[in-house]
Amino acid sequence: MSIFEPSEGTLVVVPSLSLPQDELRRITAARSYEERLLFLLLTLREPGVKVVYLSSAPVDPDIIEYYFAFLPDPDDAAKRLTLISLDDPWSQPLTRTLLDRPDAVERVRAAIDGDAWLVPFVLSELEEELASLLNVPLYGPATSLSYYGSKSGAREVGHEAGVPMARGFGDVRSELQIEEALEALPGERVIVKLNDAYSGLGNAIVTKADRSLTNFSAAGETWENYLRKIRDRGAVVEEFIEHRPLYYPSALAQITPGGQARVLATHDQVLGGPNGHVYQGCTFPAAPEYRAEVGQSAARIADILAERGVIGLFGMDFFALKADAGYAALLCEINLRIGGTTHPFGAALLTTGATYDPATGHLMSGDQPKFYTATDNCASGCLRGRTPGEVMRTADRLGIGFDAERRTGNVFHLLGAIPEHGKLGFTSIGNSREEADELHALTRRLLCGP
Repeated sequence: MSIFEPSEGTLVVVPSLSLPQDELRRITAARSYEERLLFLLLTLREPGVKVVYLSSAPVDPDIIEYYFAFLPDPDDAAKRLTLISLDDPWSQPLTRTLLDRPDAVERVRAAIDGDAWLVPFVLSELEEELASLLNVPLYGPATSLSYYGSKSGAREVGHEAGVPMARGFGDVRSELQIEEALEALPGERVIVKLNDAYSGLGNAIVTKADRSLTNFSAAGETWENYLRKIRDRGAVVEEFIEHRPLYYPSALAQITPGGQARVLATHDQVLGGPNGHVYQGCTFPAAPEYRAEVGQSAARIADILAERGVIGLFGMDFFALKADAGYAALLCEINLRIGGTTHPFGAALLTTGATYDPATGHLMSGDQPKFYTATDNCASGCLRGRTPGEVMRTADRLGIGFDAERRTGNVFHLLGAIPEHGKLGFTSIGNSREEADELHALTRRLLCGP
């Protein structure tokens, strides 16, 4: 069973941001990230599929209408979609609020028809409790396996898979262990990464000779507070790779409930923020110079995780750099959850009808490879106060919507963040790398300004 291409049954989509809330608060329009999984509405193109979608606040009807426009029979799809809002946008995470509302849990239970899967954005004990109450299996890794999605666990799996990694130390939990790692690692700087951080927000670049020069990815962080997080959550300390240029490919993989592991896609990540470690978007596929190596390393890691019982979608991040004999790709981390590249891939797959060719790393629509460039961070003051429907109609008028005949164009997301924050995301799909990049740049210029 693949959540991208189910043939029947009910997907109970719980896009709860069950993550460390201190870091989540640093993300603009964080609650709107619950909408990242709205691409799963496109699975309603199959007449045997139902979707139950939960949210903290009601989803604007224009957003639902936007996704239905991609479907062959929007009216029939509407009959198979159940939207359940808790009408409580400020109480986070969503699943915790849901568990405190037996009436809402009962509404979810009543909406389930036949075989079902609970699809979480992030899987925590909260989602496991909800799945148990609903008597529905989870499409995600059990929390007992969450260590393998930590920074320390990734190093352990990487070693077992024989995948190259930067030199470093895992399971660091004290200032003394940090000092020992600093002493043992080469170079003038090291990178420290909190075990359970995401989007690069838990990273710090430490200068050995002068701690006052420490650069934190999270704004306003202090060394004292960061040490408390290390003691509570653990971290890794690794050599800081000074090599430039440095590239940031990733791989998206899936393990079915039957234990079949496969790599779905490779991407190049677009990073930003103070240290250049915060996810901003991605391009597909990863560059040809290291695409195959990333895919092969990801496949070995996926096989090991399948043996250990992991189920669901997950991502693996790498560093790539030019070496003496071509390019080398080093494992950076494993994210046992739906990540930033999942919704662009799902949107591209479900709107173009393409299939992934692992031999070439291309997404093929017949004989035509598809390319895309995606972002979560298109923001402009001129968008603030407008409605999602207005912005989508503007996109169509400007000719930057989706062309169903060519199967190219933009697929928009995070539309609920437009009125308050003037922010949205989009995936620009083209028949070449150049076409996707040009459309993406044009869309940014037209909607977000220079």
